[in-house]
Amino acid sequence: MSSDVTVTDPSLVKRAVKAAALGNAMEWFDFGVYGYLTATLGHVFFPTASSTAQVLSTLGTFAAAFLVRPIGGAFFGPLGDRIGRQKVLAITMIMMAAGTFAIGLIPSYNAIGVWAPVLLIVARMVQGFSTGGEYGGACTFIAEYAPDKRRGFFGSFLEFGTLVGYVAGAGLATLLTTMLSDGDLYGWGWRLPFLIAGPIGLVGLYVRMKLEETPAFQKLADEAEAKQKAQPKQKFKDMFVGKGAANAMLLCVALVLVFNVTDYMLLSYMPTFLSEELGYDATHGTLILIGVMVLMMAVQIPMGAANDRFGHRRVIGGACAGFVLLSVPAVLLIREGSTWAIALGLAALGLLLVGFTSSMPSALPALFPTKVRYGSLSVGFNLSVSLFGGTTPLVAAALVAATGNLMIPAYYMMAAAVIGGIAAWRMRESAGRPLPGSPPAI
Repeated sequence: MSSDVTVTDPSLVKRAVKAAALGNAMEWFDFGVYGYLTATLGHVFFPTASSTAQVLSTLGTFAAAFLVRPIGGAFFGPLGDRIGRQKVLAITMIMMAAGTFAIGLIPSYNAIGVWAPVLLIVARMVQGFSTGGEYGGACTFIAEYAPDKRRGFFGSFLEFGTLVGYVAGAGLATLLTTMLSDGDLYGWGWRLPFLIAGPIGLVGLYVRMKLEETPAFQKLADEAEAKQKAQPKQKFKDMFVGKGAANAMLLCVALVLVFNVTDYMLLSYMPTFLSEELGYDATHGTLILIGVMVLMMAVQIPMGAANDRFGHRRVIGGACAGFVLLSVPAVLLIREGSTWAIALGLAALGLLLVGFTSSMPSALPALFPTKVRYGSLSVGFNLSVSLFGGTTPLVAAALVAATGNLMIPAYYMMAAAVIGGIAAWRMRESAGRPLPGSPPAI
């Protein structure tokens, strides 16, 4: 390791955090809108199906975007390791905005028939492809800018942006479903949240274009230039071959599995579970979950700082243990049906989830060395999300429909938590330490 020390500029760190969090907020604004308008989108794009089939078809379209995320990660990740994090994050930002904006322009099934769901799937795949390079790049960007002893604190703002986007999306969807008649909602109201993505994307692109490259990547680029060589093109096998590479990739997949299964179960599937399986009023359920997310936002940043103090292994391992012990009681409370019982059950799951949202943005980049960090993290993250995270709402809904067992969400989260706990036990503690392949940052 180099004996050099990187002295971070506080103003640049704050700008980098804001730019990365904005992209994550936009991504999850879309997910929030899509999740809370599932029934509406099912009526617009799959009107000939039964209500259950409409929900499953819409969730299936939601999951389709995750099929191309590993492809996007495999494309954008190595590109970010070659030409720079900032350039690739600007590209993914505009692609995400374009894909979301396009959904708002798609004619309904009644207007163009089967082409409506086909175009919806195409737009979702554009989103999925660009998102494949978004999260890994945003994590890498913040981690490489932040000082070592505050990486957890600054990294936690990335998922704070997630919660802001989700609350905004859920709030707007709830407002539309409450204020508009079914005719207006099905006719034009559902389009408004997706069309908002256009101007937000332009703002995000402007912010990201104004950023400088991360110190860690710039150091590699400068060293290559001093040797009069181009920045080396990373080979796909470099992410898996080499000392500790395969182990790091497996740890990444396992950690992302527990992070995303619990995340999508709570934030994406629970609104559908409350309304479709428990018969709970959709608006009231959404308002409770929005309140839970606001509670999570209040705890998110302090928990990020706690990662710097106590370490990622303890925080992640504690959250995994909490899901194993409390998932069944929490779902039983939700099934009880009263407003306070549902709120308490969802709040318990939400607070446990903060153990992951506050730690993963800083823990995951530290699994990989600088020269392959963007690519390795993007591939590992998106492979896990595609196989386990993004499919969670669809698989959970299908299992509940097939078995009639309303405890499936609890068992699903418990199984994920066991896998995540094993990964947390095996991972190397990285809190407060330099990133692999980078000098200390103060």
